[in-house]
Amino acid sequence: MVEPIRVYYLGSGELGVPVLERLAAAPEILLVGVGTQPDRPAGRRRQLTPTPVGAAAERLGRPADRVAAINDAACLERLTALAPDVVVVVSFGQLLREPVLRLPRHGCLNVHASLLPRHRGASPIQAAILAGDAEAGVAFMRMDKGLDTGPVFEQLRLPLAGDETAGLLQERLGALAAAGIVPCLCRVCHEGWQPVPQAEAGATVARKIKKDDGQLDWKLDAALLARRVRAFNPWPGAWCGIRTSQGGVRRLIVTAAAAGTAADAVAPPGTVLQADRQAWTIACGAGCLRLERVIPEGRGEMGAAEFLRGHPLQAGQLLNGNNPLQNATPLAT
Repeated sequence: MVEPIRVYYLGSGELGVPVLERLAAAPEILLVGVGTQPDRPAGRRRQLTPTPVGAAAERLGRPADRVAAINDAACLERLTALAPDVVVVVSFGQLLREPVLRLPRHGCLNVHASLLPRHRGASPIQAAILAGDAEAGVAFMRMDKGLDTGPVFEQLRLPLAGDETAGLLQERLGALAAAGIVPCLCRVCHEGWQPVPQAEAGATVARKIKKDDGQLDWKLDAALLARRVRAFNPWPGAWCGIRTSQGGVRRLIVTAAAAGTAADAVAPPGTVLQADRQAWTIACGAGCLRLERVIPEGRGEMGAAEFLRGHPLQAGQLLNGNNPLQNATPLAT
């Protein structure tokens, strides 16, 4: 009888939840421990909140270690005592150094949400949408000291329809990774499967997304802005500013939009081309963006027509760059 594979799991983000669930349920796997980032303040009340993986581990009856620094001596000592055959890492959020990488008998296996070497780094899902890629995927790779530069065991591909948000694509890639992780581990640990070095040709790096990256710049091409709306949904949200009745500024988050051809080719970027029951379109650097669903700050999500009923706009009004609407009906506070 083949002994179960001893796995220590490191993960934090939503992508890692279905992989954790699969590992916890698989008879081929002995999950010797789970590690995740420490709980952090969240929400208006700034209450300490576990990571998605931390919360999932609790639901599964496998409380996670809160790992502030995976490379320190205490963590290394704990991993040594648990004696994992392999450490599986999914969207953990910390770089592993050589002592940790060398500790497991079969090394550390990272599940990365891209087709490597494309979109190495912190935000591969958003990067695939922003680039307009025709496909995405997950890579199972043996970790080295570089940033997603290790040799690859296997890549699973997912065709893209071109309408995926980052949230939806993350769900699909998480399911794809969960389906492939146990067969991959069995081949690595029981059959001696060896990874293939990555080619450097075509390598790109997806930098970490910041909160202000969602700010819409109407001087850009409408097709790119439509991809930004999808790539930054649910976080950080693609947004523009709307002036309040008190003269301040609130964000209007755009959750759904589509690119079109501007009817008025000479309208400067940011000009309202149409704002009625049929459509709300804004002139861009090339083409126009049709806003379909929005979230006014402090309100729930609504259709563009519903928003315009309470805050009517007229064709020809100008969004002042990335700043509040000029001459528009103020947003109620």
